[in-house]
Amino acid sequence: MSSFVSGWHRAAPSQGRESGMETSEVQAKVVEIIGRYAKDKEALTAVTTATNILEDLKVNSARLVDVILDFEDEFDIEVEDDDADAVNTVGDAVALIQSKLA
Repeated sequence: MSSFVSGWHRAAPSQGRESGMETSEVQAKVVEIIGRYAKDKEALTAVTTATNILEDLKVNSARLVDVILDFEDEFDIEVEDDDADAVNTVGDAVALIQSKLA
């Protein structure tokens, strides 16, 4: 079964390739990932930390799972369900990712 699980996460978490990233770098990657799923592409041009992912960017709530999976892949982190449920804004996502990278 471990081969199934390893397919969902990067195999070398000890590399820490994303540690030490600046907040602006994390935010840029977060916006890039969310942008793949945002229905309101125009709203992407004015994103702030207060931008609501579901309401402002019109990301379908079912697609939020894909967004979280992409965060896990991009930043080589694991996001628990409770943590994922707390992500409402771009700032929430950035804060969560930075806490996981610390």
